[in-house]
Amino acid sequence: MYRHTIYNIILLLTLAITATAAHTPQTIDADAVKKQADSAYTARRYSQARDKYLQLVRHGKSLSVYYNLACSYYRLEDYPNSVLWFERASRLDPSDDDVRHNLDMARSKTIDRIVPRHRIFFVSAWNSLTHFTTITRWAQAAISLFAIALLMAALYLFGPDIRLRKAGFFTSISATLLCILCNLCAYSQRYDNNHHSAGILMSPSVTVKSTPEKTGKSLFVLHHGTRVEIQDDSMKDWVEITIADGKTGWIPRNTYQEI
Repeated sequence: MYRHTIYNIILLLTLAITATAAHTPQTIDADAVKKQADSAYTARRYSQARDKYLQLVRHGKSLSVYYNLACSYYRLEDYPNSVLWFERASRLDPSDDDVRHNLDMARSKTIDRIVPRHRIFFVSAWNSLTHFTTITRWAQAAISLFAIALLMAALYLFGPDIRLRKAGFFTSISATLLCILCNLCAYSQRYDNNHHSAGILMSPSVTVKSTPEKTGKSLFVLHHGTRVEIQDDSMKDWVEITIADGKTGWIPRNTYQEI
């Protein structure tokens, strides 16, 4: 009886280990796949390059991979997916000029021409500042400025000369204020990324409804490649969206992909 029990335990453990292994994602040699993808892109085998880059994105975020994947889609004239991946690359590094330039090019190939609504100057300036660089770089700048502030405070307290102490005082104050500003920019960008969801339409055309139902009043029509801001995604099959000119409405959930 004991032998039979032990046999059953061993069998169950073996099955559990086998099942776990079967559901464990396969690891890939990212460097090798990246070289294959880059080579395929250089050789203008854009479909092959796209597939290789898609392999890589399943194993982690990378600005260069997102960017190259977006370029592959652009070469394949799949502009909605090109816009999507340029947008995702831009989230990783909002300050990258190449990403922004190519994103504008991909957008120019889409159908809808939406004029953004006018924003208060202060709001636009603040958004531009907070997305001037990445969260990581804002944090690095804040740490450096904090260290400078401490050093200058020490110079103010222990400096041998009155002019040096004055310089230390004002420099310390300035560095502290800039440190606070960098922290605010990092926090603001992080908040936007975590709380302001956006997506790119993937369906060829989408009729925006006044209510979350097929029988709702049709408000306007959007096409693939258009960016929408998600206002309410609490419903199962519908989401409330806003577009750049301020218009709002409801679209089916399966018509877009989140950035």
